[in-house]
Amino acid sequence: MPRADGGGAASPPVVIAVVVTYNRRELLLEALAAVHSQSRPPDAVIVVDNASTDGSAGAVRARYPDAELAGLTHNTGGAGGFAGGVALALARAADLVWLMDDDTVPGPHALRALLEARERLPGGPPALVASRVLWTDGRAHPMNTPRVKPFASRAERLAAAAAGCVPIRSASFVSILVDADVCRQRGLPQADYFLWNDDFEFTTRLLRGNTGLLCPASVVTHKTATFSSTDSDPGDRFFYEVRNKIWTLKARSPLAPAERALYAGSTLRRWARTFARSPGRGRLGRSLVSGIAAGVRTSPRPTGQVLAGAGLRVPEAQQRADA
Repeated sequence: MPRADGGGAASPPVVIAVVVTYNRRELLLEALAAVHSQSRPPDAVIVVDNASTDGSAGAVRARYPDAELAGLTHNTGGAGGFAGGVALALARAADLVWLMDDDTVPGPHALRALLEARERLPGGPPALVASRVLWTDGRAHPMNTPRVKPFASRAERLAAAAAGCVPIRSASFVSILVDADVCRQRGLPQADYFLWNDDFEFTTRLLRGNTGLLCPASVVTHKTATFSSTDSDPGDRFFYEVRNKIWTLKARSPLAPAERALYAGSTLRRWARTFARSPGRGRLGRSLVSGIAAGVRTSPRPTGQVLAGAGLRVPEAQQRADA
């Protein structure tokens, strides 16, 4: 929430951008150039480097000395990187945290549009606002399409429309602006997910009982190597999709019971499409079996433990995820 100055007037919120990187130096520098060129720039930038070996850290120090560079001792994946970045932003008294991957290039007014959408929403600001994500050719990127909130009430749809937005239930870590106080209440991303479904778990946990918006006026380009969707063949990484989705469905906090049934059904349909389109079904089958075994038999380690193992200490009060 905006802070009040000494005279009682609301001051602008403190926005801290968090960019997570691993061995994509040139894309990272392009992303940081776009972040620093915003018509309403963030108040601070944190770059979480997952132990890159391509000179990313040195390039950031040389070109963006004002950015805070948090170097982890080993690669914790996007999940660990975002957990660490959110933890650092909260420790630096952020009001809002703007999260993105290192291959995300925000348009010049992306952050301003997110902030304006928050201010226009009737009844108070949302817990999360997501940008519209395009691929390099200008098409909407199916990998990063937020899930529209199922069964949103007419009042919710009208309120979102008044802000020029659409109500959503989850979003990806490709340009989302999250309320820091909600993060403090509900905890950090689950670092042990490593990759896949970490953003789904985190955003559904933040948005359960809260408002989330997709803001079409905030546009970013996600420079993935290929134009793909969530049912594309991920190869051996399918293990993380399966294990982490089971972890999420087992957890109490992110989804209500009816939602767990809904998303479990949609997940099974998506997995079926993945298998149907895959040329390597044997490899996917092995990943499916091992992912199910890991998801059923284990639970994610505490985020603080994962980050401490990578050299980043997190206050205990920030670690709760109520999984």
